[in-house]
Amino acid sequence: MDTGTTTDLRVLVLAGGLSYERDVSLRSGRRVLDALRSAGIEAEQRDADVSLLPALQADPPDAVVIALHGATGEDGSLRGVLDLCDVQYVGCDARTARLAWDKPSAKAVLREAGIPTPDWVALPHDRFSELGAVAVLDRIVDRLGLPLMVKPAQGGSGLGAAVVRDAGALPAAMVGCFAYDSTALVERYVAGMDVAVSVVDLGDGPQALPAVEIVPRNGVYDYAARYTAGLTTWHSPARLDPEVAAEVARIALAAHTALGLRDLSRVDLIVDSDGRPHVLEVNVAPGMTETSLMPLAVQAAGLDFGKLLATMVARASARGRRGLD
Repeated sequence: MDTGTTTDLRVLVLAGGLSYERDVSLRSGRRVLDALRSAGIEAEQRDADVSLLPALQADPPDAVVIALHGATGEDGSLRGVLDLCDVQYVGCDARTARLAWDKPSAKAVLREAGIPTPDWVALPHDRFSELGAVAVLDRIVDRLGLPLMVKPAQGGSGLGAAVVRDAGALPAAMVGCFAYDSTALVERYVAGMDVAVSVVDLGDGPQALPAVEIVPRNGVYDYAARYTAGLTTWHSPARLDPEVAAEVARIALAAHTALGLRDLSRVDLIVDSDGRPHVLEVNVAPGMTETSLMPLAVQAAGLDFGKLLATMVARASARGRRGLD
């Protein structure tokens, strides 16, 4: 992993924002900043606020690392603004970020590509009300069965997500979901091992890092379980049979490729009792905190986190130089 002349680069880490995940983003940004500096790169951290555009115009960085979570960092809008400013950044472009951010759209692409993902229905709040909540929920249960997973169609960090094991709990789960998004994604719940596969491209094409197994104490990998020390145990690499681990890696790479992603992603999957992986969602701005999954995968792969980021920012910066040729 050759970082070349990365010490000559000046990198801006964007973190914070106004989403529900602001605190997590600030922690991710700090870890990215420290890792880049440990690799000898000049880096600074900035929030995505009204001062950002004037700063980019006055003194554009060689590359940006987006450590923003939630809509600000993942729905493609900020990436589109960076494109307008001719500022290069690590990660996929605006169009593919929008696709991955909308879970129903992303699942449709995965299904079309033959990648296994649980059956689902996407239900906007307005349709939910207009068609009659009771009738709609009854039909969902008839079609998908129980248990179900309810989560925002656009969102992350487990906010607004709930496992529904009894039909009587479904209305409350929908109400909780609609507090975070105007559209709910209801999918068939698949029991099994939660794993996350980070995909990185360091110049030789995308590669899957070792899968990380997630074991939340209360059985649900919600916001508290993700970011509160002691509520979740992680195993990296995951405790999978070699052939299952290979299939999990293959499917994660297929999902990354089907969605047209670039540089890095994190694919969240469930491995059922028969050893079959099912893709739940794909994250284009993975968390980088002390309890986040991508840094655990990097460590399990025997890679240096700072050098890995340095390679990615060098590649991002090079994309800009090629554009000027």
